[in-house]
Amino acid sequence: MIPFLEFAKINAPYKQELIDAVSDVIGTGHYILGEKVAEFERQFAAYCGTKYAIGVGNGLDALTLILRAYKELGVMSEGDEVLVPSNTYIATILAVTENRLVPILVEPDINTYNIDPILLEAKITPKTRAILVVHLYGHVGYSEETQTIADKYGLKIIEDSAQAHGAICQGRKTGNLGHASGFSLYPSKPLGAVGGDAGIVTTNDDELATTIQAIRNYGSEKKYHNRYRGVNSRLDEIQAAMLLVKLKHLDETNAYRRNIARRYRKEIINPKLILPNAENEESHVWHLFVTRTRERHAFQKHLADSGVGSLIHYPVPPHKQLAYKQWNSESYPIAEEIHDTVLSIPLHNLLTNAEVSVIIGACNSFA
Repeated sequence: MIPFLEFAKINAPYKQELIDAVSDVIGTGHYILGEKVAEFERQFAAYCGTKYAIGVGNGLDALTLILRAYKELGVMSEGDEVLVPSNTYIATILAVTENRLVPILVEPDINTYNIDPILLEAKITPKTRAILVVHLYGHVGYSEETQTIADKYGLKIIEDSAQAHGAICQGRKTGNLGHASGFSLYPSKPLGAVGGDAGIVTTNDDELATTIQAIRNYGSEKKYHNRYRGVNSRLDEIQAAMLLVKLKHLDETNAYRRNIARRYRKEIINPKLILPNAENEESHVWHLFVTRTRERHAFQKHLADSGVGSLIHYPVPPHKQLAYKQWNSESYPIAEEIHDTVLSIPLHNLLTNAEVSVIIGACNSFA
């Protein structure tokens, strides 16, 4: 059986480096907001091309703290609206509602799975303050059209970069396309933490960065002096040390996944399957390779019978979740089409060429 992903093995290539990194931190006796966090923040900011990177507890916190900081700075107020894709993972929307802001769902482009810039302007009201662009599945969702609309109406562009570490648009990496970006460092992500969760915010905004740095640490800019009613959402030293190891290999693993995706897109020729698009080679890091078919149940069973694992990302659209039951009667047909038909096949840095061939064969033999 070729599993969809094996967490136990995903960090095997770096095992000794990771052990050494952890040992180094244990030897220092400094575990919270120490030198490793500061160094990872510096290196990740340099990687993205931003002035700041701020380590936090997880990817949801990264987005939540960006919006919270904008509220503290008076850029947003309770009841203001944020445009979000109707097919995003629920975390994007949770970050908005946690701040008592209003998510306005915008349908995606069926060909890219990212927010459709053609539909944005019709959704803008006097209460709109931001466009939350999601780089879904690892594919850049930012566009010149989105930027033009944001500039026209004075809106912030916030990137949900949870799945797109290292993806590039017009020479700039995700995290440096909008005003601020939230990254998840969940273990399965292109840059993933080890044995736990983590996240990071990037921005070039001095005031925003300073505010987030305080809010993540109990609202404190100076020890025992609390300017904000903050939270405890700090990237810890051991995770930062291990992420420094993995950051060195990020471009290499992204290239590996791109090579597999190139094979899939060339060699999977089954007309029953719709394959994902990419604007160009560097705009996608292929966190997920998501196929579509109206016969998803049969296709998933066929893959399993052929010894290939698969997962659905994601089976239920946000407006059909009980958490947002006020939306349950609404219709977002493009999001519903995507959620009803998507199936992800294995794509990660542990796959061998032989395994890729097996997966391709299983896809092509589905009838």
